[in-house]
Amino acid sequence: MRRAWFSGFLFSLMLLSACRPSDVVEVTIHTSRGDIEVAVDTVAAPVTSANFLRYVRSGFYDGGSFFRVVRMDNQPSDSIRIEVIQGGANRELEDLFFDPIPLERTSNTGLSHVDGTISMARGRPDTATDSFFFTIGNQPSLDFGGMRNPDGQGFAAFGRVFSGMDVIRSIQSDSTLTESPQVLRNEVVIDSIRVH
Repeated sequence: MRRAWFSGFLFSLMLLSACRPSDVVEVTIHTSRGDIEVAVDTVAAPVTSANFLRYVRSGFYDGGSFFRVVRMDNQPSDSIRIEVIQGGANRELEDLFFDPIPLERTSNTGLSHVDGTISMARGRPDTATDSFFFTIGNQPSLDFGGMRNPDGQGFAAFGRVFSGMDVIRSIQSDSTLTESPQVLRNEVVIDSIRVH
């Protein structure tokens, strides 16, 4: 009797989980340096997540790279300093890229730029396309109201690393160009990004 009850309980749990949409999509970023596993939050940041995942599913990140690293020692002209690495899609496919998306501010999503956050790079609001970055350490100046970008609108956080921060820190420590101290001397290739 107890065994039958337990089996029924397990079946009910399975049924519930099958009917309830997941709030995260797990992806693995395969790089020449190692793998980075990320939980993409499709509920809190639906627009940004959908944009990132359509680039993933279209294969546009295959052959892309991590090309920029920001450390405390290579941003002397910035009064507000951050630590991130930035990557993007394969530039050879740029003509096929999607239109820019609206900025999902952290004041609306409830997400923050804590250690290991994945977020979209941008210039002005509503200009993000394929380029994304990972934070190293907590970076509140990248949230809405933070002034790393002078417009104060922040960046669109949309998930978090759950494995591979060692790879991210390794990339961040790589050598950069003398004339452009945030640009990697040798870009780290993104072999692929795949949904689990």
